[in-house]
Order: sequence, then structure tokens, then C-alpha cells
Amino acid sequence: MKADKILPTEAAAIIGASPQFVRVGMQTGQLPIGAAVKMSSIWTYNISRDRLAEYVGRNIDGELQTLRKQRA
Repeated sequence: MKADKILPTEAAAIIGASPQFVRVGMQTGQLPIGAAVKMSSIWTYNISRDRLAEYVGRNIDGELQTLRKQRA
């Protein structure tokens, strides 16, 4: 995984919602934090760091670092 790629689980933790909320919100275009594209039968998510930060109204870099350290 690339260090710059934000996972739906990470976005969910930052937003304070479930990963399913993030996935469905992106699939339906109701959560403006990036793009969700269905490739065959699998959805792929591209979450923008800037859009996510704008959506929650704060800098998310520290939160991402903490989440990634907990996962490692």
C-alpha cells in the first residue's frame, strides 16, 4: 500500500463514522471526499487528503499518522 493512499477505514475513523458509511456515501456521490469506481464487481476508492480535511474541517495528517502506527 502506498503511504499516500487513504483507506476507507482510515477515513471512517477520521470522520467518526463506519467504514460502510464511507463506502456507500462515496458510491452514491453523497460523501465528497474522493471517487468511488466500480471495476467489474469490485469497488475501488480514491480518497483525497485535501477533500477529507476540508470535509472534517481540520488538518488530518496527525490523525493519519496515529491510525497507521496503531495498525502497524
